[in-house]
Amino acid sequence: MPNPSAPRQNGRQLDPSVRKTNFEEVAQIFTKEEALAEANRCLSCKNARCQANCPVGVQIPAFIALLKEGNVGEALAKIMETSLLPAICGRVCPQEKHCEGNCVLREKFGAVNIGMLERYTADTARKEGLTKAPACAKPTGKKVVCIGSGPSSIAAAAELARAGHEVTVLEALHAFGGVLRYGIPSFRLPREVIDREIETVKAMGVKFKTDVLVGAAQKVADLLKQFDAIYIGSGAGLPTMLGIPGESSVGVYSANEFLTRVNLMQAYKFPQTDTPVHVGKRVVVLGGGNSAMDAARCAMRLGPDSVTIAYRRSAEEMPARAAEVEHAAQEGVQFEYLVTPKEIMQDENGHVTGLKCTRNKLGEPDAKGRRRPIEIAGSEFILPVDTVIVAIGQRPNPIIAKTTPELQTTPRGVLALDEQGKTSLPGVYAGGDIIRGGATVLLAMKDGIEAAHRINRYLQEGK
Repeated sequence: MPNPSAPRQNGRQLDPSVRKTNFEEVAQIFTKEEALAEANRCLSCKNARCQANCPVGVQIPAFIALLKEGNVGEALAKIMETSLLPAICGRVCPQEKHCEGNCVLREKFGAVNIGMLERYTADTARKEGLTKAPACAKPTGKKVVCIGSGPSSIAAAAELARAGHEVTVLEALHAFGGVLRYGIPSFRLPREVIDREIETVKAMGVKFKTDVLVGAAQKVADLLKQFDAIYIGSGAGLPTMLGIPGESSVGVYSANEFLTRVNLMQAYKFPQTDTPVHVGKRVVVLGGGNSAMDAARCAMRLGPDSVTIAYRRSAEEMPARAAEVEHAAQEGVQFEYLVTPKEIMQDENGHVTGLKCTRNKLGEPDAKGRRRPIEIAGSEFILPVDTVIVAIGQRPNPIIAKTTPELQTTPRGVLALDEQGKTSLPGVYAGGDIIRGGATVLLAMKDGIEAAHRINRYLQEGK
């Protein structure tokens, strides 16, 4: 019988004093006993709100029921009917906004820890050799190319392969995974987890190629001559900067550059690796999203005296996941709320020496419902820092749009889609951050899966 009132299992974590000195994974996998105890809290709701609010439609009560019976391999197969990245999603999806946020137990007893159960299922099945690539339909003879190898393209490629199409994934960088690899630190998402998930997709027959920058090495028009359809899931790797004086000073990074150096190019191992990264004694990270938390926690592991996150609004408006904010605080990251950066100070050699800010108060809500920050007159002050990391958002690299004038874009620089999810170029579809300008892994996967279904219909209709 379900036991919903039993204590929620949250698993174990590395001690903050230890983990802030290394890049090992912070959250540890459930033990078998913890997983069973948590699974037994699930009520197996017939009209499951958790499943209805999962963007990729994971059959949550069904996979948890299989876990209760000890059928880990079958539980994983059930998840993989709709999601080919369970070990990744179990770690980085914002479950509190989707499945767990809609669990009927949330208010009274605490939501079932669906994310940790998904991770336990994927990791345990992999360890016990129970992972099987999903079956694919009979080959159709159609060829599809996916541009980018982030979560959106991987999800699209897997669905297209299921349908029997020949699929190729093109990656501009030297390793696969897109934002999963360059944007998310290994202490949240180990690199071997990304590699294992991609191996499953490869086992479905999907081909992966690195070092192909579409828009430079090859144009979209060239690919249309080789493939029957194209999916663009190249992400949003172009940083948004503040546009304040001093932003070109030595010691200023965009979060994109900083995280790419650390996560993809392993700069934290320099000089064992070729890529250096420098943080001074006092680091400030500007922004309040998950990228800001990742940048701050990475910086902390590189040994500065202090790391501070400066955010324009209050803690309540901060968009980062609550767990990431908590982990950052546990590791010694400090927070300056209600401040607006005005100028980056520098010495005679152009090196950062400080950040001039003003204090804010909160006004009326903006279009997104968050209260607007209003600067307080005469409240200027200077934070003494020597490294500034700007983590206030990103947008798509314009190379594909600039070299493909037939592709329409919006004023925000993202690709424009019609009501059917199509781009303005026949046979070309898109999803993920290149149409959203920055979103979660789960929403990117949702876009990829939905686009794959549209591409399949397009190919079946013979257009």
